[in-house]
Amino acid sequence: QVQLVESGGGLVQAGGSLRVSCAASGRTFSRSVMGWFRQAPGKEREFVAGIALSTGSTYYADSVEDRFTISRDNAKNTVYLQMSSLKPEDTAVYHCAVARDKEYRPWFILTRAAEYDNWGQGTQVTVSS
Repeated sequence: QVQLVESGGGLVQAGGSLRVSCAASGRTFSRSVMGWFRQAPGKEREFVAGIALSTGSTYYADSVEDRFTISRDNAKNTVYLQMSSLKPEDTAVYHCAVARDKEYRPWFILTRAAEYDNWGQGTQVTVSS
């Protein structure tokens, strides 16, 4: 079983930056995809960014393209989401998740939450205006 723990959330002013981390423990899968999702109050969970752990291929939601960067450190079993030029509409609970052994699937499939097998509890990111 895989355990995912997010950290690094907090309060930041609009235009600022923040980095959230996701540490994985337990069994890991080299051909997996790690994704970041977010959920704001009253809204559905939405895909933010994803990274394939073996190839480093990345994919972003249009709303965060050019502002957010996802990266991984396989030696530390950790995935990061660097967020810049933050906007109040980025306020949400950010969750990381792993889609085990699904690196071969196309990104339009991997934006779906149902593709992910294990989830972290989430970390709150609040952007003030």
